[in-house]
Amino acid sequence: MMNIRMTLATAAFGVMVSATATAAPADKLTTEQVKAIAEEGFIYGLPLVMNYAIMNEYAVDPKSSQFKAPFNQVKNEPRVFTYKDTAVVTANSDTPYSLVWLDLRAEPMVITIPTVTDRYYSVMLNDGHTYNYGYLGSRATGGKGGSYLVAGPDWQGEKPAGIDGLFHSLTPFSLAAFRTQLLDPADMPNVEKIQGQYKTEPLSTFLGKPAPAAATNPNFLPATTAGIKGNFWTYLGAALEYIPQADEDKDIRAKLEQIGVGPGKTFDLKSLSPEHQQAMLEAMKAGDTKIDTYLASGLTDVNGWQLGSLPGDRAHYNGDWLMRAAAAKAGIYGNDADEAVYLFGRLDANGQTIDTSKHNYSITFTKDQMPPVNAFWSVTMYDGKSQLMIKNPIDRYLINTAMVSEMKKDANGAVTIYIQKDSPGKDKEANWLPAPNDTAYLVMRLYWPQPASESLSVLPVGKGTWQMPGIVMVKE
Repeated sequence: MMNIRMTLATAAFGVMVSATATAAPADKLTTEQVKAIAEEGFIYGLPLVMNYAIMNEYAVDPKSSQFKAPFNQVKNEPRVFTYKDTAVVTANSDTPYSLVWLDLRAEPMVITIPTVTDRYYSVMLNDGHTYNYGYLGSRATGGKGGSYLVAGPDWQGEKPAGIDGLFHSLTPFSLAAFRTQLLDPADMPNVEKIQGQYKTEPLSTFLGKPAPAAATNPNFLPATTAGIKGNFWTYLGAALEYIPQADEDKDIRAKLEQIGVGPGKTFDLKSLSPEHQQAMLEAMKAGDTKIDTYLASGLTDVNGWQLGSLPGDRAHYNGDWLMRAAAAKAGIYGNDADEAVYLFGRLDANGQTIDTSKHNYSITFTKDQMPPVNAFWSVTMYDGKSQLMIKNPIDRYLINTAMVSEMKKDANGAVTIYIQKDSPGKDKEANWLPAPNDTAYLVMRLYWPQPASESLSVLPVGKGTWQMPGIVMVKE
C-alpha cells in the first residue's frame, strides 16, 4: 500500500496554466453546476491522477529522483522503504518491492515467477483505474512457479501453450507490484535471489516468434506527484487518454467534458470566469473533505483503529468513486482484503489524536491474541502530517512478526510495543517503535489474513473474531 505525498485538504490549490488551451465550455454552466461537476470529478479522478503521476516518475522520466525502470523492465529493490523514500507515503517497509510498469499496447506481456515456499510473496496487477485485477504468489497460486500472460484491453487472443494463466487489464498501461517478504536484515541475499527470478518478456519473445509492430511513442504529458495540486485537471485529462471509457464512468466523463476536462484537452483555470474559478477550487476542497470524512467515519472503528476493506477490483468498487478515492488516499496500490487487511491508527483507544510530541503510548498483544495471519503482520510508524516514515536513531520503521521472538515479554507472554519519540531505555529498545515529535499515524498490515473458517479470524473485515488492541496513552 502506497500513497503519494499530497496534502490537498490543507494546501492552497494552484492555478493550472496552458498557453495552448482554448476556453473551456464551462461558461455555459451555472456556478453551482460547475462546482457540482468539479467536486464529483475530483473524487472520480483523484486515483487516476495519482497513478498517472507515479507512473511518470517511476517509468517515464529517467531524470526523476524516483525513476525505477522503463516500461516492461522489472526493477528490483533489494531494500525496504525508509524515510528517504518521499514519492509515496504510507509505504510498506516489510517486503522489498519489485516493480514493472507494463506497456500492453503492442502485445501482451508474460510474467514468470519462481516457486517460493519459505516465505510470503505476491504479485499484484493494478490498472489505470487503480483496480486490482489479478494476483500471483503464496496465496493466489500456492507459491508455485509459472508463467502468466497479461493482456491489454484490445487483445483478443487465446491463452497459448506454456502459459499458466491469463489476466486482462482494462487499460493499456498497468502496474505489476511484486512483494517479497524479508525475514530479517541478514535475509536480504535470499530476497535478492528470489527477485532475480522475476521475469517479464513480450509474448512474441516467450513464444519465439517475430514481434509485432512497436506501439507509437505515447508522448505522455509530464507529471510529478508534487505537481498534482497545481495541475490536477490537466493531469486528469492526460490520464484519461489511456483509460478507455466504461459503462460505469461514462456519465462522470461526460460531465467532465462540460468543464473542459478530458482526453486531448488541456485545462486552463484562467480561461474560466472568476466565479467559475472559485467554484472549481472550492469543489476540489469539498471533494477532498468528503474523502477525509469517508476515511474518518466510513470505516469500522476497532479500539480506535479504523478498519476497512477499501482496495479491490472493478466489481468491488462498482462505480463507488468515493470508496476508490478513499482507498487511494489511504494508500494507493493497496491489496484486496483476501491478500492483506489494513488498520489505520490516528486515534488512541479513547478516541484522542495520537500526539507523540506530548505523550508516550503503547500497544499490548496478549499471548493468545497475536494477529491471526497465514503470512505475517506489521505495525509501521509514519509522521501524522506527511505520512512519511520517521528518521530515527535505530533505523526502525516498524515492528513485525519476525521481530517478536527477540522482544521482551511479560510473565504471561504478552508483548508490549512502546510508541514514543524517545528511547524507553536500552533494556526496552527491542520493543520500541520510534515515533515523530508530532502527531503520529500508524498502519497495521495483516498479510494473508485468516478467514472466517478459523477459530481466530480477521475476515470478514470488521466481523472477524480477532480484534486489534487499542493504542493506550502511558500515564506519566
